[in-house]
Parts: sequence; C-alpha cells; structure tokens
Amino acid sequence: MDILLVLLILLAILIIPNVKIVPQAECYVIERLGSYYTTWRNGLHIKMPFIDRISNKVVLKEIVKDFAPQPVITKDNVTMQIDTVVYFQITDAKLYTYGVEYPISAIENLTATTLRNIIGELELDQTLTSRDIINSKMRSILDEATDPWGIKVNRVEVKNIIPPRDIQEAMEKQMRAERERREKILQAEGEKKSSILIAEGEKESAILRAEAKREAQIRIAEGEAEALLKLKSAEAEGIRLLKEAKADDKVIALKSFEALSNLANGTATKLIVPAELQGIATLGTAIKEAMQDKQK
Repeated sequence: MDILLVLLILLAILIIPNVKIVPQAECYVIERLGSYYTTWRNGLHIKMPFIDRISNKVVLKEIVKDFAPQPVITKDNVTMQIDTVVYFQITDAKLYTYGVEYPISAIENLTATTLRNIIGELELDQTLTSRDIINSKMRSILDEATDPWGIKVNRVEVKNIIPPRDIQEAMEKQMRAERERREKILQAEGEKKSSILIAEGEKESAILRAEAKREAQIRIAEGEAEALLKLKSAEAEGIRLLKEAKADDKVIALKSFEALSNLANGTATKLIVPAELQGIATLGTAIKEAMQDKQK
C-alpha cells in the first residue's frame, strides 16, 4: 500500500508539471530531443517528461515598437533625426523562433537602414511633405525582408522629423514671412472689396435719387395735365349745358357780366370796351376793308 502511494506521488510529480494550458493569442514551440517537434496552439497539452521542452512562447497579437530617433541625411545634405513606429505581428512561430536571433533588434536595425536609404533619395522639403510615401515604402520593404522570420509588418509610421536648429529657425522665418504676406494680401483684398461696395452703394443711391426725382416730376406733370383736362371738361360741359338749355341773349349778357365781375376782382389794370363800341369798331373795320378793295 505504501509502495502504491509512493508510485502515485511520483506519477503526479511527473505528470502535473508537464500538463500545460496555452492561453488565447499565444503558441508554444516544442522541441523533442533538441529538434523542433510541433507548435502548440491555445488549449490543454501534455508534453513528454525529460524528452520534450518548450523552446519559445510566442505572442500572436499585434506588437507595437517605438524605435529611438535615427540620424539620417537627405539628398541635399541636411542631417535630421527621425523616429519611427512599427506595427507587426508574428504569423509563424517556428520561423520566428529559428529564423533570426533577437528578432526585435533585427527589425530595429532593418528599419534604421531602410529609413536612411529612402531619405537619402529625398530633399529636405520632400522629406517634410512626403510622410505617406515614406511610410508606404518602408512597410513594403520591411514586410518583404521579415517574411522569412515569420513576421508580418502591418504598418510603419514616421513619428517625428526633427531638422537641425538652424534649419528650424530658417523655416520659422519663412513661415512667418509667408503668413505676413498672406495677411497683407487679405487686407488689400478687404480694402478693395470695401471700396467697391462703397462705390456701388453710392451709384445705387444716385440712381435711386434720380429715379425718385423723375417719378416726382412725372407725377406732378400728370397731376397738372389731369387738372387741366378736368377744367377744360368742366368748361365744355358748361357750354354744352348752355346750348342744350337754349339760352337767350339775356342769359348770355348775364354770363358776360359775371365774367366782367370776375375780371374786375384782379389787381392788374383792365381796359373794358362796351359791347356797343365793339360793334362800332367791327363796322369801321369792315368799311375800311371795302374801300381798300374798291381802290384795287
């Protein structure tokens, strides 16, 4: 009984340490007698005591590495500091374990050399404005270079581009001058628009005043014409009524006296010729014309 208990204890000591549970998003590289044997995925696994060993525990999640700034030289011989961020993922645990020693350090060195090669083909202004091109080229080159290592480079980002201090000062002066130039242009355009608006306002005001004056004159003329028309219509209506009433000489004489009375109300000097004298004057004129005809 004691021997059985001892055997059970020994068996438990041998088995329990060799029972392994692989977590999600990880895998274990297993060697048997010093050679690669298999790769354990997530789940429960048991390895052979004294024969199998876990060579490497690999994380399959995406890894982000922020590498320190690297000195690079542009095509126009400007030295600047550039740091990068690399997003990569291990796709093959076996290649990652046996493909290269210190793979993270290898990726960092490969990133630095690739960055120097790409920046060496660009000038300073192109480097500052072509981050997308730099990122795309670096991702393509790094992905191809790390494929034998079981690594997939998903993304590469240029984090900071730090030019020398004197270049920064020159760029700041250039930007300040550009901002001042734009400010002056905007101010001149504003003054120009303001002058145009003022001139247009004065023009429209003059046009409106002229139109108002013309409209007033038209209204006055129309009023005078309408008043004159009504006066003449009233006179014509009066004459028509007299004709329809068959007025005799007495009525006409009365109207004449009324006209003379209205005429006398004025302040100007008047010369009134009686009707009888008018007849005599008319007769004299007729006799004169008859005598002239006879002489001819």
